[in-house]
Amino acid sequence: MAPKAYDPADDGAQMSFDGRMSYGDYLSLDKILSAQKPVSTADDELLFIIQHQTSELWMKLALHELTVAKARIAADDVQPAFKQLARVARIFEQLNSAWDVLRTMTPSDYTTFRNALGQSSGFQSFQYRAIEYMVGNKNAAMMRPHEHVDGVYAWLEAIRQDTSLYDEAIRLLARNGFSISDAALKRDVSAPYQADESVRLAWIEVYRDPARYWPLYELAEKLVDFEDYFRRWRFNHVTTVERVIGFKRGTGGTSGVNYLKRMLDVVLFPELWALRADL
Repeated sequence: MAPKAYDPADDGAQMSFDGRMSYGDYLSLDKILSAQKPVSTADDELLFIIQHQTSELWMKLALHELTVAKARIAADDVQPAFKQLARVARIFEQLNSAWDVLRTMTPSDYTTFRNALGQSSGFQSFQYRAIEYMVGNKNAAMMRPHEHVDGVYAWLEAIRQDTSLYDEAIRLLARNGFSISDAALKRDVSAPYQADESVRLAWIEVYRDPARYWPLYELAEKLVDFEDYFRRWRFNHVTTVERVIGFKRGTGGTSGVNYLKRMLDVVLFPELWALRADL
């Protein structure tokens, strides 16, 4: 006689979910798993859609964590913010790994459905734009792709007009007794951040005596850690696009690889990278 098959109910597992919340109910899997709507018959289009949809979900979480971290730094509740910043760095590590899956799609594979994408392009991602604005890369020109969506445009503009994560870190330095210039503290926060000598000198002092300024030192390292993964994500984006489409123009009309390479030159926290030459 064959042994009786294992029944999880024997261990007390709930097996009946009629009228009760199940795993699928809680996660709204019916909506998530029906959100993939290929517009071609190409086999690889589903990979393309899922890679970008999952990236948007990770970006949603990154925005949540950055919002919490920024609020905590502004409230001088610095150490709990480290968990959020560490988590955002790991999120971008996860996003980096996603490029490895997309790279399994060859240039020939992509051409089978590329024309069906119309003018849609990743640079139109409003969540990615929100992340860039929240961490300080506030290019007002990048608002234009979202002008046709009132709620999104207003949301992005509010983020652009607000302080960035790095603005709050600099204000924290000032509240901890460092001499920060008015140019840094009272700048137009809707504009891209420009490196400031007083901020550089403050971070140098923090790094030269980390035991004395440990929370600020750890905050600086968390910011650098995040930007490290963020830069890798940008670089992997460039190499993936170059591998799949070469130097063709992007579907959204950008110069493609050349546009993405220009983004590699953007530095979010310039003083934290520059100070390493002064230590």
